[in-house]
Amino acid sequence: MSTLIPLFQTALELGLISSLTVLALFLSYSMLNVCDLSTDGCFTLGACVGAVVALSGHPFLSIFAAMAAGVVSGFITAFLQTKMGVDSLLAGIIMNTALYSINIAIMGSSSLLNMNKTETVFTKMQLFLGGMGASEFYKLVIALIAVFAVAAFLYLFLKTRIGLAIRATGNNPEMVKSSSINPVMTTIVGLCVANAFTGLSGCLLAQSQKSVNIDIGSGMVTIALASLLIGSTFIRSKRMGFRIMGTVLGAFIFRLVYTIALRFNMPAYMLKLVSSVIVILAISGPYLKSRFPEYYRRLEKKNA
Repeated sequence: MSTLIPLFQTALELGLISSLTVLALFLSYSMLNVCDLSTDGCFTLGACVGAVVALSGHPFLSIFAAMAAGVVSGFITAFLQTKMGVDSLLAGIIMNTALYSINIAIMGSSSLLNMNKTETVFTKMQLFLGGMGASEFYKLVIALIAVFAVAAFLYLFLKTRIGLAIRATGNNPEMVKSSSINPVMTTIVGLCVANAFTGLSGCLLAQSQKSVNIDIGSGMVTIALASLLIGSTFIRSKRMGFRIMGTVLGAFIFRLVYTIALRFNMPAYMLKLVSSVIVILAISGPYLKSRFPEYYRRLEKKNA
């Protein structure tokens, strides 16, 4: 039991931080119906910008700087789609490729930044909780505050006029055009907000592990997609609040599986395979479940 509690806490901390990226994908993919493949690069961008600003002595400003960098990334991706005629998938790939060079430039032509002796929002919280004898929960508290703030903002945002327009754009863009709503504007706003969440997620992960490397965001789009699908499998409600809760739950479950795999001494290079298998199961699970009665009937006929 004593070994399970740290395992659960680690999975919860990482799951909550990565759930910010899942919420970003929920907005762009589920609501806006845009598959944004710039997620990996934007996640790293938030981590790099947040680390550089924190290293300069501004831990709280690093949060807003990372989110602002995500907004810029989202705006350029949306601009490529809406104003330059670039396909959404290709725009994400192009942006992701460009961000690799930009991120290295931000880190001063280095592929690694060390933050061991740097003040971050996590060290501030650790110091604050230390006076109450709960310093071991500092990462969890920061992650909970961030997720609650983003989830609450997203819930309220999607009920505003622009939020409803974004949802309508994802459902039926032709109807949106006929209703005098500009789909270009809704796409730009949606991707800017989504990428702000992704940038925040990258910043918090970097400050949590006290280092940034150029590959910190590698595979994040796969992780976020898997978490999103897992969440929708466990919580099938159409109510917005429950759907948002489902994305957070999916991120936690995914990270829990990841953490358990590491505890079984699985080689690090195998974790990508684990991610792919989880995605396959999350996508195929509902379909196979729906087909099970038919397979069962066929099996009964064979045995009859």
